[in-house]
Amino acid sequence: MPLPMGQHCDGRGGACAASRHIRSTVFWCLDAAPMLAHRPFVKMNGLGNEILVLDLRHEPEDVPAAAARALARPGVLPFDQAMVLYPPRRADTAAFVRILNSDGSESGACGNGTRCIAAYEAGRIGERHVLFESAAGLLDCVMQPDGQVTVDMGAPRLGWDAIPLARPVADTSAVQIEGFASLGPASMVSMGNPHAVFFVPDANAVDVEALGATLEHHPLFPERANISFAQVLSPDHILLHVWERGAGRTRACGTAACATGVSTARTGRTGRKVRVTLPGGDLVIDWRASDGHVLMTGPVALEFTGTLTSDMITEAA
Repeated sequence: MPLPMGQHCDGRGGACAASRHIRSTVFWCLDAAPMLAHRPFVKMNGLGNEILVLDLRHEPEDVPAAAARALARPGVLPFDQAMVLYPPRRADTAAFVRILNSDGSESGACGNGTRCIAAYEAGRIGERHVLFESAAGLLDCVMQPDGQVTVDMGAPRLGWDAIPLARPVADTSAVQIEGFASLGPASMVSMGNPHAVFFVPDANAVDVEALGATLEHHPLFPERANISFAQVLSPDHILLHVWERGAGRTRACGTAACATGVSTARTGRTGRKVRVTLPGGDLVIDWRASDGHVLMTGPVALEFTGTLTSDMITEAA
């Protein structure tokens, strides 16, 4: 395979390494193609957050990062997150969930995706209550009579080392980030994935793409971070725009809404139950006082179903 334009094998490893990476990416996709071909998929969304559901419980197979990136590209099966279902590790759960971002990286949590797989599984088995396990822990889901889904997202992690941050911080609810003093301090929260929430006077005026893309990779975040810009409209209503780690700007992010609800309550800006308005619609976030768990309620939508083909995985490699 030829090297990318403008590169040559200089004997010092740089361009050769780039060439090896490209070949490796293609081989991963080619290796994955026959294993994942003919598997059914379900395309859903939660408030416009594009979700791909792959149910691999009957024939488990790894989904390499390169295959996820190929599937997510325009013209194939664009998604923000893929929810991959594997056989349960616990007898009381429906599945173990692996979450992949559109760039192939893994995430410990995805609120909108969890609502989607809850609706998928509830419809499949005819039950209102479904329990999943992910890398971040258990996800308890309940279908509401109006078709919305409530997910217990667990308790937020507020310690600097649990979020995680690159250095000790005494108060994670107000952290000034070097180089971004004009934004004011951010509130740091983990909902199974790291979040930084900035409070702004006008969320619609923020250049989410420029700021989010830079802040996601700030040295303060060793695992990168989701970046949110929150405008408090009232003690129970927040306007929110989000740059998602590994996916970019999305129409909605459930864990960001949860992190924002925790942040506004923690700093006295709102109560513990709020309505969060995102570009895709509204979520209700309730930071329950009795046990500190965060409950997220919102809608889901089925878009279409289909079957993976080898071309879907290899064409964009």
